[in-house]
Amino acid sequence: MKRIGVLTSGGDAPGMNAAIRAVARKAIQDGMEVYGIRNGYAGLVNGEIFKMSAKDVSGKLQFGGTFLYSARYPEFKEEAGQRKGIEQLKKFGIEGLVVIGGDGSFRGAAALTKLGYPCIGIPGTIDNDVPGTDFTIGFDTAINTVVQAIDNIRDTAGSHKRVMIVEVMGRDAGDIALWTGLASGAEEIVIPEHDFDYEVLQDHIIQKFENGKRHAIVVLAEGVMSANELMQHMTRLTEQYDTRYVVLGHMQRGGKPTVRDRVLAARFGVFAVELLQKGIGGKCVAIVNDQIVTHPFEDIFSGLKHQPKLELYDINAMIQ
Repeated sequence: MKRIGVLTSGGDAPGMNAAIRAVARKAIQDGMEVYGIRNGYAGLVNGEIFKMSAKDVSGKLQFGGTFLYSARYPEFKEEAGQRKGIEQLKKFGIEGLVVIGGDGSFRGAAALTKLGYPCIGIPGTIDNDVPGTDFTIGFDTAINTVVQAIDNIRDTAGSHKRVMIVEVMGRDAGDIALWTGLASGAEEIVIPEHDFDYEVLQDHIIQKFENGKRHAIVVLAEGVMSANELMQHMTRLTEQYDTRYVVLGHMQRGGKPTVRDRVLAARFGVFAVELLQKGIGGKCVAIVNDQIVTHPFEDIFSGLKHQPKLELYDINAMIQ
């Protein structure tokens, strides 16, 4: 394989630029040509494709987001859309593709592989919800951003004897809430993967205030419900204590990637190119127990299941 492409798809995540850089530098060093595809699958279909040099990726790895951009393109779920993408791949002589994104992005990559264009997936999403990998690119940066925000929120909560409900991202996964709740000393963590009871949650917080606590932080994963909805369910608490909510929103996706995310991106990117050099496609790279491994796309979609480290939930409960 002498000519490959790389694109980012789905939600952006800090470290994507570092992964693009690793793919390009590794391939160029090995005598291959690399083509960047702007705006994900939409850009692939529209021919937004350019030959990349080592200079094109210089000075990029320290920035969040993705300099190749990303865009929604539902039409790529259909074979007609996929074949339009293949027409562009043929036009530019691209023999294989690296796709950086999450589950939805990998479904497009799997479809292209079945149609004769080997693709390798690199998990890049702040949600950390890709099955089969301990971590995804962007997760570490996002949780550091969230912890800093919660630390700031705690300062003002303590000044006014408030309960603060902090809604964080994660889609249907509770990883962001779980890790940041523990790291920030949150009094309560509410995630989709663990049952909770409104009355018990209120009892815990009210008891803490009666024992002399001046504030409380509840970290809520968006996959459970909105922060406003949770607050509406906790009338006993809101009647006794000033209760506010904060939705951190898209600030969680931005920022300079951490060292951990930059290193993970480099490891994933290099390994992805090595797989394509061997003619291997239809796989997602992953990290398990600090070892880089691969999983077939089909296992990502159906065989494997994402499971957060629920022991962190229990640890948080033990040290409140």
